[in-house]
Amino acid sequence: MSSPHNVITQLATAMNAQDLETAMALFEPGASFVIKPGVVVNGTAGIHQALEGFMALKPTLTIESQQIVQAGDVAQFCAKWSLKGIDPTGTAVQLGGRSSSILRRQPDGRWLFLVDNPWGTDIVA
Repeated sequence: MSSPHNVITQLATAMNAQDLETAMALFEPGASFVIKPGVVVNGTAGIHQALEGFMALKPTLTIESQQIVQAGDVAQFCAKWSLKGIDPTGTAVQLGGRSSSILRRQPDGRWLFLVDNPWGTDIVA
């Protein structure tokens, strides 16, 4: 049976494997993704492009600590994360933050991202 925690684990594994198809399957079709503070994309095409950009870094994504708060069919996922990678010019990239994301249980029991916000409250000016 799917759980919010399983979805988080699957997303980290897919990112590290640069498996865009598996990562995309973890998002609702109308989901939103915060690429960076001030930049939000909505829907499958936007999320595909955003994840493709992160995967181009050949990332190693690590979830350092996490908390999931669930209320019925909705769950909030908060985590401290870090990502190490290489940009297209060969320069090392290191990102990190504290996420605050929302997942929703689907009618078939699967959990999917509704809002994925890796930047948490950093999106607030």
